[in-house]
Amino acid sequence: MTTTATRTTLFSRGLALPTIGMVAIVAVAAFQNLAMTTIMPEISRDLHGETLYSLSFAAPLAAGVPGMVLAGNWTDRAGGRVVAWVSASLFAIGTAIVMLAPTMPVFLAGRLVEGFGAGAIDVVLYVLVARIFPEDLHGLVFAGFAAAWVVPALVGPALAGIVTDLFSWHWVFAGALVIAVAAFALLVPTLGRLQAPAVALRPPWQRGRIAWSAGAAVAVLLLNVAPDLPVALRIAAVVVGLGGAWFALRPLLPRRTLTAAPGLPSVVLLRGVLAAGFFGSEAYVPFLLQAQHGLSPSAAGLALTVAALSWAGASWVHGRMGERRLTAARAFAVGLGLVLVSLVAALAVALADLPVWVLVAGWFVGGAGMGIAYPRTSMLTLRFSTEGDDGFASSALTIADAAGSVVGLAVAGLLFTGLGGRSDPMAFAAVFAAMIVIALVGLLAVVRLGHVPPPTSDPAAPAGDQAAPASDPAAPASDRAAPASDQATQTG
Repeated sequence: MTTTATRTTLFSRGLALPTIGMVAIVAVAAFQNLAMTTIMPEISRDLHGETLYSLSFAAPLAAGVPGMVLAGNWTDRAGGRVVAWVSASLFAIGTAIVMLAPTMPVFLAGRLVEGFGAGAIDVVLYVLVARIFPEDLHGLVFAGFAAAWVVPALVGPALAGIVTDLFSWHWVFAGALVIAVAAFALLVPTLGRLQAPAVALRPPWQRGRIAWSAGAAVAVLLLNVAPDLPVALRIAAVVVGLGGAWFALRPLLPRRTLTAAPGLPSVVLLRGVLAAGFFGSEAYVPFLLQAQHGLSPSAAGLALTVAALSWAGASWVHGRMGERRLTAARAFAVGLGLVLVSLVAALAVALADLPVWVLVAGWFVGGAGMGIAYPRTSMLTLRFSTEGDDGFASSALTIADAAGSVVGLAVAGLLFTGLGGRSDPMAFAAVFAAMIVIALVGLLAVVRLGHVPPPTSDPAAPAGDQAAPASDPAAPASDRAAPASDQATQTG
C-alpha cells in the first residue's frame, strides 16, 4: 500500500492563520501608504507645511531604522512576541496622534512614533516567514504580501480622496487605525510560536548598533529638514546629514554593503537603491498631477492604484516562475529596467506637459518592475541568513529599504524646494531626473551580485546560481550575514 505525501501550502494546517494575519498587516500598511501619498498635498496646505512635504514621508521611515535594529536584536533574544505587541501599540498611538494633529509639528511627531512601531513590526513579519514557513513557500509568502496591496490599491487612493473632499483628511487616519487594530488581532494567536531561543544561544544586546541606528535616523531626518532652512544652514545640514548617514549606516548593514560586495551586501544595496529611486519619486507623482494638471486627490491617486496592481501581479508571476526560468540576476535586471522606464515617463510628463495617461502608464510599468525585484531581494536575504541571525539580516534589508527611501525623499525635497516648488514644472522634472541617476546605481549591485545559492528544497537549481550555503563556514565572508554576536562590528 502506498501513501501520497500531502503538499504543504500557505493554507495548510498551522500556516493558514499566520498567512492571513501577516497579509492583513501588510494590507493596512498598503492602505495607509497609498492614502498618505494621495492626500498629503491637501494636508500640507491645511497645516501650512509645504516646505516639509518630503519630511512627512521621511519621518516615519527614518524613525523605523532604530525600530528595525532594536526589533531585530530583541527578536533574536526574545523570540518576537513581546516585540510585536510593543511595536503594534506604538504604531496605533502614532496613528492616533496623526489623526488628531492640529499643526504640522504635531503631525510630524505622530509620524515619527508611527514609523518606529511600523519598522519594528516589519522585522517581526520577516522573522515569522523565516521561522514558520518552509523555504519553498517563501516566494509565495512574499507574493502574498504584494497581493495584499491589491484591494487597498483599488479603493485606497479613491477612498482617501473622497473622504478628504467630503469630510477631512483626519478621518482617513481614523479609518486606518480601526483597520490596524483588527489586522493585528488576526496575528495574535500566531505570536506565541515565536519562542525565545535557549539562554546560551541568545545574542547580547547590541547597544552600539542601536545607538548607530538612532544616529542614522537623526542624520537622514536632518537631510529632510534642510529644505526649510536658510541657504547657508541648508548646505551645512546636507553635508552633516550625508556624512552622518554614511558612517551611521555602515555598522547596521552586512560588511561591504556600500561597495556592493557579492552576495548579501549587493542584495541589500540593491533594495536600498530601488527604494530611493521609486519611492523618492512616488511621493511627487500625485503632487504633479494635482498641481500641474488640476486633478482631484482621488483622481490623482489613479497612478498609485495601477502601480500597486502591477506590483502585485508581477510579484505573483515571479513567485510561480521558479529560479530555473528567472535567475536572480535576470530578475533584478528586468525589475530595475522597468523602474527606469517609469522614471523616464514621469520626467517626460513633467518636462513636456504630456497627457496624464503617459505618467499613469509609466507608473504601471514601474510597479511591475518593483514586483519582480522586491520579492527576490527578500528571498535572497533569508537564504543568505540562518535562524541565529535572521533577525539581523531582516533588519538590515528593511533598514536599507527605509534609508534608501529617506535619502531619495531628501534629494527630491531639496531639489523641489530649491527650484520653486509646485509652481515650477522644472522642480518636478529635477526630482524625476535625480531619481533616474540614483536608480542607475542599482546596475552596479546587479553586476556585482555573484553566485546565488539554490534553495535547499531545489537541488536541481541552475549551476550558475549555486554557491556555498550561507551556513557553510567555507563560504566567503562577504556572502554571509554576520552572526548575531558580531552585529556590533559590521562595516559597510
